[in-house]
Parts: sequence; structure tokens; C-alpha cells
Amino acid sequence: MSITAPMVKELRERTGAGMMECKRALVEASGDLDAAAEALRAAGAAKADKKASRVAADGRVVIQVNGSKAVIVEVNSETDFVAKDENFIGFADAVAAASLASGVTDAAALTSVALGDATVEVARTELVQKVGENISVRRAEIIANDGPIGVYTHGARIGAVVALDGGDEILARDIAMHVAATNPTCIDESGVPAEMLETEKRIFTEQAAESGKPPEIIEKMIGGRINKFLKEITLVGQPFVKDDKQTIGQLLKAAGTSVISFTRYEVGEGIEKKVENFADEVMKQIADAKPSKGT
Repeated sequence: MSITAPMVKELRERTGAGMMECKRALVEASGDLDAAAEALRAAGAAKADKKASRVAADGRVVIQVNGSKAVIVEVNSETDFVAKDENFIGFADAVAAASLASGVTDAAALTSVALGDATVEVARTELVQKVGENISVRRAEIIANDGPIGVYTHGARIGAVVALDGGDEILARDIAMHVAATNPTCIDESGVPAEMLETEKRIFTEQAAESGKPPEIIEKMIGGRINKFLKEITLVGQPFVKDDKQTIGQLLKAAGTSVISFTRYEVGEGIEKKVENFADEVMKQIADAKPSKGT
């Protein structure tokens, strides 16, 4: 059977595969579009499996809001180049919408959630085939609140969602912007992990002891450093990024409101990235290319 250009074009639109791959698949399938599409999807899945071991530490943070609910999702790629690709952006947006609509936030469970006529996993596999990089849906969280929800994204690499008890959406967005900028550990002192506080106390105690000052002075020094530390890591203790003359705690008090929760995602945080030293790599290639002595 003759393979025509319109047939190749239709198969490309259906699968996103390259022109030559589509033509080869159509030849092998004797012009059967459905069979060729299935073969390409199978090949794409195999390629996706091979790429799955590659570190995907770039990508996008997407936030979507629907009424009293917001979702924040991180979808990863291997490079910033693919993270800016319209196909990747569309996939990340679609995953966020699917998570918000279904209520599913577990990354493994999200793979089976419907995405158009397919599932998140099928769409991911097809995208891997199209862009040539490992793609992964890393995490998602849904924030529900009867009161104001504030959202803020910075360059699609950092995103924050804040839920308030009282106040308004403008204040909620301002605090979300602050959270994105400063990355607080928790809302207030009650949320500071015990291990973190004990570690800091031990470090401050050791530093103060080396000063040789009397015990009562050392105790005051430790107390002062702990208070400073708590102000730095707690949301309510930090100076407001838009007005450093007041803290977030003071801002909330003046508005008669409080923060119920905040969620902050940053692309690739916590993922161990492979650091490439291109200068060393070039020098190694030059050394390998040099003829050995005596030749």
C-alpha cells in the first residue's frame, strides 16, 4: 500500500512522533493508522522506560484555583529548555486541572487519572517520546478553605498558596508572595520541629561557652539567639517583604486575621542533580585525542 503525506501527517498529529518514525510505522503496519499509532505508543513507552532513570530536576510549578480549592503541582523535566516548551506547559497545566477535578494528589495515583481521552501516564509517555527527555509528575497538594486563598508564582519555578482565616484575597496574595520569597519553615513557634530547635540550641550553647562569659550572661546570649532564630524561620516573625517595618504577625493582627496554612513548592528542591564540569570534560577529550608518544 502506498504511504501518502496526509497519512503521515495524521499519524504525527495523533502521536507526536517524528515524520520518519511515522512513515516507518505506517509501512510496517501496511498503512493501518490505528496499528501504526499503537506501535508508536509502544515504542514511546519503551523509550520512556529507558529515560526514567535520568534525573528530572527542572520543570514547572503550576497553581490553579477553583472556588474554595486550589491545587499546586510540580512537574519535572531534565532541562529548562523543555520546561519552556508549549507541549510541556500544556501537560503540566492539564495535570494540575486533573488533580483539582479528581481530588487525587498522590503522584503514583495520579498516573491513572483521566487526561482527555487517555490517562496522565499515557500523556506523559507520549510527551517523553515527543520531547526526548524524562518527564515526571513529582508532587501535588490541594488546599481547601472557606475563607480567602492567596496564590503566587514566580517564573513558574516557585509557587505558594496561603489560606487565611479572615482578611481578603489581596492580603492572602501578599502573604503568598512573601512565602515564595522567604521560604519560612512554619507559621509560628508551635510548628518548629523539636529536632531543629534542639540542634540550634546545642550549637548556640557551644558557641556561647567559648566566649568565656559568666553562666548567667551565657544563658541570656542563648535566649537571644534562639529568639532571633525563631523570628527568621517562622512566617509571623519575619519582616514583611513589601514593608519591612512590620512583621507578618503584626500585619495579620492589624487585619484581624491569621494564617491557617501555607504551601510552597520550588522546582527541583531536594533533588540531587548531576553537576557537569564541561571544562574538565573538554580537557579530557583533548587529552584522549592526543597521539601517544612514539606514534
